[in-house]
Amino acid sequence: MLLRLACLTVTNAFAALRLLPMSDRDKDVEILILRHQIAVLERQLGADTRVRFAPEDRAFLAALLTSLPREVLRQLRLLVRPDTVLRWHRDLMSAI
Repeated sequence: MLLRLACLTVTNAFAALRLLPMSDRDKDVEILILRHQIAVLERQLGADTRVRFAPEDRAFLAALLTSLPREVLRQLRLLVRPDTVLRWHRDLMSAI
């Protein structure tokens, strides 16, 4: 899991470099979140119709999403509810 999480982090760090000229931090985070969600969906194409996040996907999304204010988080179009993401973050912090 740690290797996969490291790969996700490096890949998305390069994606973030492309977004640096943008001034709105919330847009940067939202774009990364949406791209990661698309990658999860593409991996699962042909599997179940319900989206299942791997632990490293949960950790990555929780780390990104918890930096946003709750009102911004509720406005995003996510595959999961904001409360679920906050639970993932609590689970991640308790595991550390």
